[in-house]
Amino acid sequence: MATALRPPRLPVPEQASSLHRLPKHRVAVTGRRSFAARAGSYPGNVGVPKQWYNLIADLPVKPPPMLHPGTHQPLNPSDLAPLFPDELIRQELTEERFIDIPDEVRDVYELWRPTPLIRAKRLEKLLGTPAKIYYKYEGTSPAGSHKGNTAVPQAWYNAAAGVKNVVTETGAGQWGSALSFASTLFGLNCEVWQVRASYDQKPYRRLMMETWGAKVHPSPSDVTEAGRRLLAADPSSPGSLGMAISEAVEVAATNADTKYCLGSVLNHVLLHQTVIGEECLEQLAAIGDTPDVVIGCTGGGSNFGGLAFPFMREKLAGRMNPQFRAVEPAACPTLTKGVYAYDYGDTAGLTPLMKMHTLGHDFVPDPIHAGGLRYHGMAPLISHVYELGFMEAMSIQQTECFEAALQFARTEGIIPAPEPTHAIAAAIREALECKRTGEEKVILIAMCGHGHFDLAAYDRYLRGDMIDLSHSSEKLKESLGAIPKV
Repeated sequence: MATALRPPRLPVPEQASSLHRLPKHRVAVTGRRSFAARAGSYPGNVGVPKQWYNLIADLPVKPPPMLHPGTHQPLNPSDLAPLFPDELIRQELTEERFIDIPDEVRDVYELWRPTPLIRAKRLEKLLGTPAKIYYKYEGTSPAGSHKGNTAVPQAWYNAAAGVKNVVTETGAGQWGSALSFASTLFGLNCEVWQVRASYDQKPYRRLMMETWGAKVHPSPSDVTEAGRRLLAADPSSPGSLGMAISEAVEVAATNADTKYCLGSVLNHVLLHQTVIGEECLEQLAAIGDTPDVVIGCTGGGSNFGGLAFPFMREKLAGRMNPQFRAVEPAACPTLTKGVYAYDYGDTAGLTPLMKMHTLGHDFVPDPIHAGGLRYHGMAPLISHVYELGFMEAMSIQQTECFEAALQFARTEGIIPAPEPTHAIAAAIREALECKRTGEEKVILIAMCGHGHFDLAAYDRYLRGDMIDLSHSSEKLKESLGAIPKV
């Protein structure tokens, strides 16, 4: 069982008077067009947030800049122009605390937001724990995960800029599904490179993307120069998010009418996801609870950051004091086994250099079922927060995660996607420790999506065919040796 826990190293700064303050009064009732109310569910009557929150504004030390891959100099906005529209570039580089959410984006958000905050009372009873376990459930979106929170604004900003085509990569298919959905709403053509292992494991994700009008390729593919090189080196490659990013970025960089969209890692993506944490703050305040531990799975970092960052703001301001715990797969332990260094976000070295925790851009994780967590790097902002000591990280094997998923499904009724099973497994560990000590902690987890299209993974687990996979020390040493010297 691979586990690494890293305690915070820095003290909490003094309260900053300019920080966003929570409203004093809230009512916990079902919001308009939101998930149906149920016992223990707290959708809230706060409506859809009107602003996204940027954690960078409140950090005592600002994160290192991205670097140009050719010159190794700090990136200028113009360097990103071939990939992103101007407003997304501005959001990527800004240090503003709050960014207004366009009305057109909020209107689409209202198809599923606010999402429910649910207390897992039946799971608590099964575990016999004195702890309270809450989960913020993002599976009510049309694509079934949190990814729509950034897919919708990215599609809208591209359409507003006159862009006709967008391209992207996807691991498990949740991001590709969300962008396909958002693209069809705003009249964009969408092309997706899906990691080969997930393309084969999850055919219904591909069909969902195609139903919304997207064109989907398995990656590596013979469509791009990067893909052809990768296939020549290994015709049976399972692919990786780094490879799929290389293919999508190549197409965007060589076609003037095409822009690139990313489902995790970058600042503007984590910014959009903070609607999760902003709603959750309101919902917990309405029922008079404050989390002691905030837990989320991490691959690129978007769902963890989306839930955790607003709570980090409150901790920095001295209004609460939760621990933050990121959970990653033992087969791709970016935070717990990677190095903090400048590296490419993709395999071919086409992206800017980002200061992040990385296993090396050449690292190809084993094909675990949590395809959305098979990324060699970590969001630079989450990596920076980790280096500041404001959060912890741990890794868990996939069989423990699926055991936890069955306990969750058989008590709470929701079948989780493989990715959030990592957060559930960590929450169960924490709850059982509370059972041992008698502590009545409040545990909050990010339940970022449902597993309706991941049942083949559950089938393997139920048949006893699932095995734990781990990274090769030799392979990791080789990939770390290829990180550029900056």
